[in-house]
Amino acid sequence: MARRKKIYEGKAKTMYEGPEPGTIVQYFKDDATAFNAEKRATIEGKGVLNNLLSEFFMTGLNTVGVPTHFLKRLNMREQLVRACEIIPLEIIVRNYAAGSMSKRLGIEEGTQLPRPIVEYCYKDDKLGDPLVTEEHIAAFGWASQHDMDDIVALALRVNDFMSGLMYGVGIKLIDFKIEIGRVYDGDFQRLIVADEISPDSCRLWDIETGQKLDKDVFRRDLGSLTDAYTEVAKRLGVMPKQATHPSKPTLIN
Repeated sequence: MARRKKIYEGKAKTMYEGPEPGTIVQYFKDDATAFNAEKRATIEGKGVLNNLLSEFFMTGLNTVGVPTHFLKRLNMREQLVRACEIIPLEIIVRNYAAGSMSKRLGIEEGTQLPRPIVEYCYKDDKLGDPLVTEEHIAAFGWASQHDMDDIVALALRVNDFMSGLMYGVGIKLIDFKIEIGRVYDGDFQRLIVADEISPDSCRLWDIETGQKLDKDVFRRDLGSLTDAYTEVAKRLGVMPKQATHPSKPTLIN
């Protein structure tokens, strides 16, 4: 397909105008960042893996009735998604203590939480995506109370789906973050899961060994990020078990 106008470029993806009104082409880059982009690297094949895995997760969610922006994968690095108005929040669901929660609350990493905990961060890289409460969200008009009820319901449904899926292939879903978008059908608004779901946005630990299979491998210099993501893809059947790292493909224009 012909290259179209760039709409937005983020740390891991670039968005282009789609071929039809109301669509966007989402391109997955090989860039890896951590600590608010203080740590950066280019990891060959990462974008291919995240595109394939996000397609797999989003398709599964659509199948079980959780609405997403995903329409179809176009090639190894691009997918067609529905345009939506992104709510300026990261929605984080935690099943086990890890990362910033462990630091904030002094809870040992890997401690199972009494129930899934939903947290919110305001999307602003310059501010470091600060943690906010529902009071902040309501006061600043980022989302209504009705929106928040729907957001929590969507997040917990994603958690149920992802936890079961991962458990079935020997992986523990520690936590994940999603973004939510608004779409309009006439005067009717509904919320959908947007952005991506991939090892970039989840913490995934091997159930038996505790091996990390997510972006913490890059954050903490624990080995090859591509190996970790490839292992997740193989277990889920997204890649053949005998496959090696995906080679860097030529972009299909």
